[in-house]
Order: sequence, then C-alpha cells, then structure tokens
Amino acid sequence: MAAAVAVGALALGVAAQPVAFAAGRPDSVQRGLDGLVREAGVPGALATVTEGSGRSRTYTAGVGDVATGAGVPRDGQVRIGSNTKVFTAVVVLQLVGEGRLRLDDRVEDHLPGVVRGEGFDGRTITVRQLLQHTSGIPDYEAEVGEAIERGRYVEPREVLEIAFRHPATSTDGKTFHYSNTNYVLAGLIAEKLTRRSLASEIDRRVVKPLGLGHTYFPAPRDRGIREAHPHGYHQDAVGGPLRDVTAIDPSAAWAAGQMVSTNSDMNRFFGALLEGRLLRPQEQRAMRTTVPVEGSDVGYGLGLISRPLSCGGVYWGHGGDIAGFETRGGVGPDGRAVNIAVTTDPADYKVTRRLEGLVDEALCR
Repeated sequence: MAAAVAVGALALGVAAQPVAFAAGRPDSVQRGLDGLVREAGVPGALATVTEGSGRSRTYTAGVGDVATGAGVPRDGQVRIGSNTKVFTAVVVLQLVGEGRLRLDDRVEDHLPGVVRGEGFDGRTITVRQLLQHTSGIPDYEAEVGEAIERGRYVEPREVLEIAFRHPATSTDGKTFHYSNTNYVLAGLIAEKLTRRSLASEIDRRVVKPLGLGHTYFPAPRDRGIREAHPHGYHQDAVGGPLRDVTAIDPSAAWAAGQMVSTNSDMNRFFGALLEGRLLRPQEQRAMRTTVPVEGSDVGYGLGLISRPLSCGGVYWGHGGDIAGFETRGGVGPDGRAVNIAVTTDPADYKVTRRLEGLVDEALCR
C-alpha cells in the first residue's frame, strides 16, 4: 500500500473533479486509457465496462512489461489494494446477519485487551466505527512500505503494534479518518468468530458463490500473481525511474488490501453486492449509510464509498492502491459497472484525478 493512501489524499479520489473526456464516442474509454499512458506517464492501463445486461467490453493501453515491451494482458490480474476492504466488510456484515455479532458491539467484546492506546480504547469503539473509519484508531501504512517492497512477511499483530504507537486521530467516534488498522481489527474479529482464516471466509462466502474465478487472497509469503498480469511499477518521485515491484509480499495490507483480482471480476462483485445478492436488506442499508469525508462530496459507508457523478446521482465502489497498482471503479445508478487499473501507484495525484475522471466519463456516457 503506497503512502499516498493516507487520508490527506485518501488515494480514493475524494477531492477529484471529473476530467473532460468526449462523451458518447465509441472509443472514449480507449482514448482515456491512451491519455493516461501518453500524457500521465503510466506504463500500462486496463479497463472493463460491464452493462447492466451483463455485456462487457475490455480495453488496454501501454505495455505490460517495460523491459520487454510486451502488451498488457486483456483483463489481466492486478493487485486491488483497498478494494479488499469491501470483501472484509461483507464477511463481517454477513456475520451480523447471522446473529454472531452486532455492529454496535464493542471491539473489546471480541478482542479483549487488544486495543489500547493514547486517546483510543477498544472498550469504547464499536465494530461499526471500525468499518466506517470513525474509530479514531491511527493508521500504520506509512511505516510498512519498505517491508512490502522487500517481500517481508508481516503479521497482523506487528502492524497493530506500529499503529498503537501513535495517538488517536479523533476521539468523538464520528469523525472520518481513513485507517487500514480498522480493517485489520475487523479481519481479526471475523477470524475469531468463524475460527477460520479470513482468506478462507472470503473465498467461501464471496468468491466461490459469485464465480469470481480470477480473484483470490494470496497465501502467506506468496509474492507472485498467479495468472496473466501486467507488471507493476513504483516511482519514488514524479519523473523518477520506474522500479518493478510486481513481486511483493502484500501481507502487511492483509484484510485492508491484500487481494488480487481482475477488472471483470470486480465489476461482477460490486454489481452483485449492490443488487443485494450478498447481504440481507438490513445489513445492505447499514453498508450504504455514509459519513462525510471532510473537504469533499464523498461519503464513506461500511466499506463502500459513494461518489457523485457529473451526469447526476452517485456511484458506489471503493478503490485501491498498493505498490505497483492503482484501481478505481464502481457501479452507477443504471447498473453499469466500470473498473480501471493502472500499473503504478502514482507519485503524482493528478494521475489519480485523471483516473477518477475516466471512471466518471465511462459511467455517464
């Protein structure tokens, strides 16, 4: 997970304004991807647009391997970063629907003695606040980037130790502060209740029922990407050299950002989720009840984000960054789903703005 995911930019595009792409033309998405490569400097880009009818169109631009010039695999696998949070949230909300926990349970009820720090305490923080990033628990992400890129396995307890060295980001239980630590704790709660690994629960409850054949939660110390995929690259600064970071250990991201998928699988996942195929109506409503993200017109629910569309209404999705990849997308009011990935975690936030703008254009055209 790149440090750019920090709340200042959120790496969620919360401050992004739609970028003007020529709407209605047959190849507007392709032109948008080409522009990301030609003008924004990303090595490769790939997208899938899925209509409400289920018909999909896939696109690629740039190269999948800078060293060889090989093309970008159509609908290739990518690391989806914080989109993983939505899968984790679904598992927790299914457990709520099964009566195995309540959203207003205290974290202490399930992880006794675990959450203690300056200005935050698991005895006063609820499961709902974890999923909605209103707990005030600090993030750990800025301190694990080197471990990810060097391929070092990091256990959940280690990232908690890092996070808990820092003071609370807020203490009112209502203010949004994006923190990956929240979802590590949510994942630990799910594992304790099910007595199974989070990876197996995501696979059993979401991946297999929806037929997401190209989506998986990497096993411990698994540094590769299983199927056809573009290489992922990192720049330390705008204009700097690209460093191949395809082979990393994403374990530090865990329940907050470890998974691998394809654009088409992500469209299927978000489409099914928004159609109510994964949650009961009560949990579905809770998931879509948002708090404002300061300085934007974006709302954060329980693992879902709503963003306004330039053509009216909102779309629901998430987005994610991890070393080598950035993904954005979601589902619009008419059921059209779009997911776009670029093969770098951009050093320049203008790239993220362009990517957000292309999602908006693809959903509105």
